[in-house]
Parts: sequence; structure tokens; C-alpha cells
Amino acid sequence: MEIAIRQVNKEDVWELRHKVMWPDQPFDYIKLKDDDLGEHYGLFKGFTLISVISIFITNGECQFRKFVTLQQEQGKGYGSTLLDYVINEVQNYNVRKIWCNARKNKVNFYKKFGLEETNTSFIKDGKEYVIMEKYL
Repeated sequence: MEIAIRQVNKEDVWELRHKVMWPDQPFDYIKLKDDDLGEHYGLFKGFTLISVISIFITNGECQFRKFVTLQQEQGKGYGSTLLDYVINEVQNYNVRKIWCNARKNKVNFYKKFGLEETNTSFIKDGKEYVIMEKYL
């Protein structure tokens, strides 16, 4: 089946975020106040959106947020393909650093892309996070 990556609208991203990340929360819980300022990318398998990521570029830095892949499609390389695409894409924006708030249990995944843990960590909604970054 054909794979395609393209920019998508925030409403499509919201659907997948809610379904995968916070299905037990109200729909508005997954919206970011600055979603209008971001760029949203989706990976499609055929006509089905299976992975999304949102990027926010400020002062030469790019933060990626709300990176999700449908549960039944995880572990098949789709998320890796999308993240690799975005890391390459943001280099066209002349950013010097890309970073994220990584869930602690996903640190090794992000290390595969050259992101490194910082000394900053926190707990939000009962989940542990660490800031990871990569200088480009």
C-alpha cells in the first residue's frame, strides 16, 4: 500500500490525537492554544491517516508536539518515517535546534533520531516527560 506524507489541517490532527492519546478526555482537551500557529503533517497509508505530528517554529528552534500513530500501526516504522521526514523538512526553515517533550518511556525511540535528553523533566497528567533536543 502506498505511503504519503503531506501537510494536513489541524482538525484532522485533532481526530487522531484524541483517538490515540486521550480518548477518555473531552475532545477539546487535545487542542493546543497555538495549533493555528503550527504546521501539521500526516502520514497516510493509502487514504487512511495513521500518524500525525505538529511543529512550531520560534526564534530558530522547532518544537514538535502531539506526535501520534494509530495503535494498530505502531511498531511498523510509520512514525519513524514521519519523524525523519519532519526533521529533514525543518532544516529548510534554517532552524538550529529541534526538540520535544518526550514521554520517559519513549526516550530510546527519539535517541534513534539523534535527540538527546536534557536535564529538564516534569510530570503532567500523571505521565513523566523529559525534554529532548537535537542541534541541526
